[in-house]
Amino acid sequence: MREARVEVGGEVTGRIGPGLLVLVCAEPADTVLQATRLVDKLLKLRIFGDAAGRMNRSLQDTGGGLLLVSQFTLAADTSTGNRPSFTGAAPAVLGRALYEETLRLARERHAPVQAGVFGADMQLHLVNDGPVTIPLTVR
Repeated sequence: MREARVEVGGEVTGRIGPGLLVLVCAEPADTVLQATRLVDKLLKLRIFGDAAGRMNRSLQDTGGGLLLVSQFTLAADTSTGNRPSFTGAAPAVLGRALYEETLRLARERHAPVQAGVFGADMQLHLVNDGPVTIPLTVR
């Protein structure tokens, strides 16, 4: 990703250059263990190009930015009907706690780390490189 920013009410709450924009969704059974594993994976995932252009470098290797944005709609169930169900998303209290823990862990282990605002109506702006988009599930 070349750059990304998130805005709430016309104000920029997070902005990064090259790095990762991560949409974070907590599910009801998730715990701090999943938050820890997610941060570990994000920092070490080798998806950035090396000198030969191969995906062989991590966020830690490149020193790129990390923008974390809460996104409960990733848990949408569209298997029946035409209206998505979001029962697969964690309740707001748990979702907020896990998002904030993920953000805390990321800031403890890496810089720069930027963020959206949990539960806010956010506008995301992204210049995706490639594009490369990878779903991650941690258990």
